[in-house]
Amino acid sequence: MIYETAREWTESRHKRVLLFGMSGLGKTRSSAILREGGWFHYSVDYRIGTRYLGEAIADNFKREAMKVPLLRELLMSDSVRITSNITFDNLTPLSTWLGKPGDPALGGLPFDEYRKRQALHREAEIAALLDSPHFIERAKDIYGYDNFVCDTSGSICEVVNPDYPVDPVLSVLSRHLLLVWIEGSEDHTAALIKRFDRAPKPMYYRPEFLLDAWNTYLQETGRMPGAVDPDAFVRWTYARALAHRQPRYAAIAAKWGLKVTADEISQVQTPEDFIALIADALDRRASAAA
Repeated sequence: MIYETAREWTESRHKRVLLFGMSGLGKTRSSAILREGGWFHYSVDYRIGTRYLGEAIADNFKREAMKVPLLRELLMSDSVRITSNITFDNLTPLSTWLGKPGDPALGGLPFDEYRKRQALHREAEIAALLDSPHFIERAKDIYGYDNFVCDTSGSICEVVNPDYPVDPVLSVLSRHLLLVWIEGSEDHTAALIKRFDRAPKPMYYRPEFLLDAWNTYLQETGRMPGAVDPDAFVRWTYARALAHRQPRYAAIAAKWGLKVTADEISQVQTPEDFIALIADALDRRASAAA
């Protein structure tokens, strides 16, 4: 790790961290607090939705607009412009593009198209993660930022192999950033599942996990692929996905970084609180290794 001790961390003039874990446990909230305190905030999801999938997202909007006669006429005459208004706090354009598999009449995508978009998202996420060192230098060189926080997607654990000592993504990230897992409890997981049930959202899955989940769902429900309720499928899959991700997050923290709890991160109100929390986590890791 780039900081082995609490003292190295607190005394460093250039603090660089990467936050990872389940969506909804405080990565973006903590990053926003640090941004307001003078840190550079690099959002992986924002980078994915602008640099790598921005054109695909806009094209998807245009494809839908072309189904409306008035909008079709305006687009064909170059009279209107359709773009994505993605922000750090509003990633809906990216989610809408990623979509859910199932019945087109219910807003679903054909499974082959869905898998294609999943593969494109994987490539984009890896590229966006590997852009982190460039943005560390860019933030310092252009804007004068000494401190940097990388706000990752919840699916980072799906695009790396923490058990591989020279994983091409984790190797790069760990040379430049302190990797910090925000660990949720069983209560947090239950709350996330309830929230997801109220508003199911698209998400990225490892290819083998997705294929197994899709085939199992079809077998259990007796549905044909084109008759699957997209929301029902992603609701059914969500808890399984969280259970699948938890040990992968834990392995990243154990072998490549450290962890803090969601309850601890929820108490952070200032950059100073965050710095103190990471120092405590480094002390705990050092004590456990002694």
